[in-house]
Amino acid sequence: MIKALRNLFSGGKTTEDKAETSAELAVAALMVEAAMTDGVYANVEHDQIMKVLKESFELSEADAEAMLTEAEDLVDHAVDHYRFTKIVKDLPHEKRMEMMTHLWSVVLADGENEAHEDALLRRLAPLLALSDHDRAAARQAAERDV
Repeated sequence: MIKALRNLFSGGKTTEDKAETSAELAVAALMVEAAMTDGVYANVEHDQIMKVLKESFELSEADAEAMLTEAEDLVDHAVDHYRFTKIVKDLPHEKRMEMMTHLWSVVLADGENEAHEDALLRRLAPLLALSDHDRAAARQAAERDV
């Protein structure tokens, strides 16, 4: 009975399934969440996430597509960001800054910066142990690359 309730509240995922979320997959899921925040998951945002996955994690096209599909599924079933941020928060500061820059690159990929997107990244920064200054520096870095 208790096991059935756990499965119900965890969306059918077991504790072992949740523990298997890698830092790369958590980053991918956060990028998908950022892309979807404005209500439109544009092709240009999808392409930017694919670019980041291939370049940053040295994945092939097929592996990056598989990771992105898995990340999209995780985001569809996630109830909050904590599941992903708690994994990424353990990375070194430099990696977290790189990830925040990637988040900004996804948000800015469609040429628009909606208030909801900015609010999401403002909420994520402290969950990733990043300051407002870090968040602003990451945005500036992403704007230079766009």
